[in-house]
This record gives sequence, C-alpha cells and structure tokens, in this order.
Amino acid sequence: MRTHDSATASDAIAVTGPGARTAGASGPSTPAPGSRAAASQAPGSGSRAAVAGSRTAAPRVPDSGPVSRAPAPDSRRRGTLLAGLGVVAFSLTFPSTVWGLESFGPWSLVAVRSTLAALLAGVFLLAGRVPLPERRHWAGLAVVAGGVVIGFPLLTSLALQTSTTSHAAVVVGLLPLTTAAFAALRTGRRPSRTFWIAAVSGAVVVLGFTLAESGGALSTGDLYLFGALLVCAAGYTEGGRLAGLMPGWQVIGWALVLCLPLMVAASAVALSLEPVRLNAHGVIGLVWVAAGSTFFGLYVWYRGMAAIGIPKASQLQLAQPLLTLVWSVTLLGETLSPAAPVAAVAVLVCIAVTQRSKS
Repeated sequence: MRTHDSATASDAIAVTGPGARTAGASGPSTPAPGSRAAASQAPGSGSRAAVAGSRTAAPRVPDSGPVSRAPAPDSRRRGTLLAGLGVVAFSLTFPSTVWGLESFGPWSLVAVRSTLAALLAGVFLLAGRVPLPERRHWAGLAVVAGGVVIGFPLLTSLALQTSTTSHAAVVVGLLPLTTAAFAALRTGRRPSRTFWIAAVSGAVVVLGFTLAESGGALSTGDLYLFGALLVCAAGYTEGGRLAGLMPGWQVIGWALVLCLPLMVAASAVALSLEPVRLNAHGVIGLVWVAAGSTFFGLYVWYRGMAAIGIPKASQLQLAQPLLTLVWSVTLLGETLSPAAPVAAVAVLVCIAVTQRSKS
C-alpha cells in the first residue's frame, strides 16, 4: 500500500521593527496584556505583529531551488527489483498457460485462474483493511478487469491452442507500443513524429512476421492475439490512470475482486462442459498463471512501477519477449524459427525508440 507523507509546518508570529523579536509558536496565539509583544502593537509603536488567526507568516527560509521529487536510491533499487520480478513472472505466463491447457479447457483455465487470483487479492485487501474504492473509480476498474483479468488471459489461451508460445511472444511483444498509443489517445497527449514512426514500424514488423509464419494469411490464433493486444492495452492504460489515484496493487486487487462473482459462476459452468484431465503440468500451470502471473506478477509490477515510474519500468519490460522465447525452448522444447528472435529484437528496438523520443 502506498502511504502519503505529510508535513505540518509550525506557524509563527513575525514582529518587525526596532528591538522587536520573532517568536515561533505551534499555532495562533494572542500576546498577554503588558507583554513586550503587546507593547509593540500599541498605537504609535514602531512595529506591528502580523496576527490573523491561521493566516500567520511563516519563518523565512532561504531559497534552495526547486524541490526534487526523485525517489531515493534505496527506493529506486527496490522498485527496480520489484518491477523486474514482475517481468519474469509475466514472461512465464505463456508456457504456464500451455501447461495448464493440458488439464483444462481454455474457458475453465481462465475462469479458475481468475477465481483463485481474486481470492488471494481479497485476502490481502482484507488483511490491509483497505477501504472500498470511491464510486467514481468503479468504471475504470471494470475496464481493467475486462482487459487484464478476463480479456487478455482468455484470448491468449484460445490463441495458444493453435499458436506456439514463441510466435505469441513476438506478437504480444508489441504490447508496450499498443499501450503507449492507447495512453496518448486517453490522455490527449501528442507524441512526437519519431514516436509514431517507431510505433508503426514495430507494428509492420509484427504483421510481417505473423504473415510469414502463417503462410501469407492471418490465422485464427493471430486474430486472438491481436485482440488480446487491444484489450490488454486498454486495461493497462486505465490501470495506469487509476494508479495515480490509489496504490497500484490495489487497482489490480479490486479489479480481481470485481470479477469474482462472475468468475465463480463461469468456473462452475466451464468445468461442467469442458473435460478435466489433471496431471502435474496442468496443475503447476494453473497455479502459476493464478498466483504467479495474475496476482504476484501484477502486484510487484505495480509496486515497482510506482517506485521508479512508468517509463523506466517499461524499459525493463523490453526483456519479456526474449525471456518468453527462452522459456519456450527450455520448458516446452519448442524449436524457434529463424525469424522469431530477429522479429523480437526488431520490435524491442522500435519500443526503445518510442520510449526515448520526446512527446
């Protein structure tokens, strides 16, 4: 949870004039009759006290220039570590989803993972005695829930039934660019021409890669992945906006809790319709996408992003597609096509250019 520090400055009574003194006090005060301060306020005296209730003059402080709001080194290191853990957790999502699909259908996997993650989030929110969000935030939380909690997991699970994790990693590697474009539209900011050139170049690279991998036409899995990009970018953008109004981990926590009733009902229906074939891979995959990716990953990601800022956290996320390629080979035994790492690196270059370009 993010706490906001506040500092209360002591009020003071400033007395000017020959022989007068400046007396500091913790609140408004009235000079006692016959006191030196009272005498200085008498008609004809050479000084007056500026006393007006709470409108007291503060002691003059030498101007030290603009106040720096940069996080402390310890906070930056801790934030970098937390954001890095989030990136590692996210990079394991696709391989874990493939394992989970060995035991569950796509609808069952998404419903059960969201239910388990929501229960974990609820425990943390209750333990921290976090108050309910204001009513004006619920619409934004619904967008986060629809994009990050339901839409992205469901569409990528459907895609991974026919697409390899390495292929999906390259396509979804476009997510930072998509999120940046959504954020620009949402906030009304106008990124530079360099930003848009790099963003469009990254999109062209991914589109060319998917067409080459799919034999010249987009497959159903590709359509699911592009849909996942759009809904997740919308969820990330709205989540980033809400993270400026409440601690980021609470944003994903309340988004998960908001989905809980729907996901419990969906779990009951999906499990009754889709066959369940439990094995070690399936259980490990389910546990990781629920506790690791959906809850822990988003929890540490938002905490780290709050500490070091969105631009620096996004730079760490550049490693995510390459990490997923590594996991696809080591955990799933996939064989990478020569175009996969090339396309991934090209997308990373485009993302790096967009993040360094001035808005």
